[in-house]
Amino acid sequence: MASAPDPSFAGRTYPAGPVHVVSGAKIAEFARATGAASAIHTDPEAAAAAGHRGVVATPTFLVSLAQATEAQYIEDPAAGIDFTRVVHGEESFELARPVVAGDRLVPTLTVERVRSAGGHTMVTTRVDVADEAGDPVAVVRSMLVVRGE
Repeated sequence: MASAPDPSFAGRTYPAGPVHVVSGAKIAEFARATGAASAIHTDPEAAAAAGHRGVVATPTFLVSLAQATEAQYIEDPAAGIDFTRVVHGEESFELARPVVAGDRLVPTLTVERVRSAGGHTMVTTRVDVADEAGDPVAVVRSMLVVRGE
């Protein structure tokens, strides 16, 4: 493995991941774990009364799908990532529409930027989340810090 992330990976897009079926139980579990109190996250009737076809995920719910998708890059031996040296820097979520129970989502990973800073490497990834028809659902950006030697 290389001693630092390979900067030539900037701009690389990996093949789309498998379809991820969003579970109402997982939405409710995540809502409880993060303190999201609205009933639309846990009660299908409340979600329906608010005009949704299933319980609604909080915007940050997609973090687990994004991180699982980023594994394509992190586990790529040619990328030069030593996961024991990775620290999470920041995360952002842009939603085109709410994520609801029953959604069938397809994530695609792009490594947007790889740059050195103060002996460390900063890696920015983007996971584009679409539905099976290809319609955009969300964009999740992450910045990972790979600590230097």
